[in-house]
Amino acid sequence: MPRRSPRRLLAGAPAGRRDAISTLLIGTCPGPPACTAVHTHLFVDGLDVITRSHSRMAGLAPGLLLRPGGPLHPTDTARTVDVAAEEGPDPGPDRLTLRVRLRGETVVWSDLMYPGADNMVVDEVRFRLDQYLGEIERARTARAAPP
Repeated sequence: MPRRSPRRLLAGAPAGRRDAISTLLIGTCPGPPACTAVHTHLFVDGLDVITRSHSRMAGLAPGLLLRPGGPLHPTDTARTVDVAAEEGPDPGPDRLTLRVRLRGETVVWSDLMYPGADNMVVDEVRFRLDQYLGEIERARTARAAPP
């Protein structure tokens, strides 16, 4: 099911918002018995991008998304990354995707469409490269550590 905006912004972003730097926090669900499977949560500025984008989707496995050189690692060339799929015993055909690219010392996620804290559509976010890579490594290491 394609994501559609309840209210698409036709005007530019509010002053300063387009260049604002966001913060990424990655969480993981432990799997059974708490959930049906282990999955990743991607929080941008405190908001869960996956559930806000499509409430029936769950993040893909952390081992897939967080591995060294994996899909969330930015490159100079933009690439489309699957970050979530429909929940169920088997992932459904619908996927939640975003585009990841590196622009200088900034990681850019684009092709988003979720309501922000102000209920305005968020279509792009930017992260400082050091914070972004540090958070991926922190989440990967935390996931690999014994309980």
